Amino acid sequence: MAIQSVKIYNFKSIKKSDEIKLQALNILIGPNGAGKSNFISFFKFLNKLFEQQLQLYISQNGRADNFLYFGRKTSEMLFGQITFDTEYNNRYGFKLVPDQAGNLIFAEEWSSIFSGFTNFWDNKKINNPGAIESVLPNSDGFRDKYLKDSFSSMKIYHFHDTGFNSKIKQPCTTNDYSRLYEDGRNLAAFLYKLQKAHPLHFNLIEKIIRSIAPFFNKFHLEPDEIDASQIYLRWFEKGSDQVFNAHNFSDGTLRMICLTTLMMQPELPKTIIIDEPELGLHPVAIEKLASMIKTASTKSQIIVSTQSVTLLNHFNPEDVLVVERENNQTVIKRLSSENLQNWLSEYTLGELWNKNVFGGRP
Repeated sequence: MAIQSVKIYNFKSIKKSDEIKLQALNILIGPNGAGKSNFISFFKFLNKLFEQQLQLYISQNGRADNFLYFGRKTSEMLFGQITFDTEYNNRYGFKLVPDQAGNLIFAEEWSSIFSGFTNFWDNKKINNPGAIESVLPNSDGFRDKYLKDSFSSMKIYHFHDTGFNSKIKQPCTTNDYSRLYEDGRNLAAFLYKLQKAHPLHFNLIEKIIRSIAPFFNKFHLEPDEIDASQIYLRWFEKGSDQVFNAHNFSDGTLRMICLTTLMMQPELPKTIIIDEPELGLHPVAIEKLASMIKTASTKSQIIVSTQSVTLLNHFNPEDVLVVERENNQTVIKRLSSENLQNWLSEYTLGELWNKNVFGGRP
């Protein structure tokens, strides 16, 4: 498992969280506006921080007031701490403060390693007050190696954009296949690699797509006949030899192809984070998605937010984090089978959610 826990102060609707413990499988549910997307976006914030694109990200998304809990007038600083369950149990933390221009700059940045001999966390400051970007990616320290590996394999995926000009529908570079990008823009190249190097995984992906899109026969993935440096997401329909492209897929089918490729690839990222992956999917496809999420969680840590009762029905209470707004702030709590024992003998988890037995409803 990659992430052991997170602690967040003054990030968007999250005023002051307890230590939120994460496990291999984490399904977030809750009403609109409760803070599910804000919790997911905290990890995107961490990604940008680690990629040393923090100031650009803040400038493009409303500056400090859009990230601090009720803005600079209410919150003086933004605190984050993430603990990774690595060989040595590593922890990374930061404290950011707003400057007069509305940027967020470092007041503190540290890395920690848990000492089994003394049973405490050994903190080490790695940045100077006033710095505008993280220094973690540039650190050569032994303890930071594990942090950098964990950050590099913590990915937030978003396949919602399937419009006419979507990057998923455009051609991509044939050899751009080292990993599936978070927005799916190199889907064709990545599938091409799987077809050539991992045919068993590729054939399984095709089989799953056929099970939710009966018209689909197989992919046609080859470098473009005119420009071999480019490849398109092309495919055959059953009973036809005409080649179709990505624009001929429905939005739901295209998203399902992205999700299936992500979950069924041979080497998964350590942590996969997705916000509402069920968007536009048929109930049958959602059932397939649930199965893939559970399978992927045996090899990777999965964090998913959802509004789907159908998806929720496939998981256990211990997999579920309920997100609610209490006293004008986001509160996150994990469910327990023991507390729901009497209910679960007669109702599914989704039915209990609809009945507002454990919260997470408007």
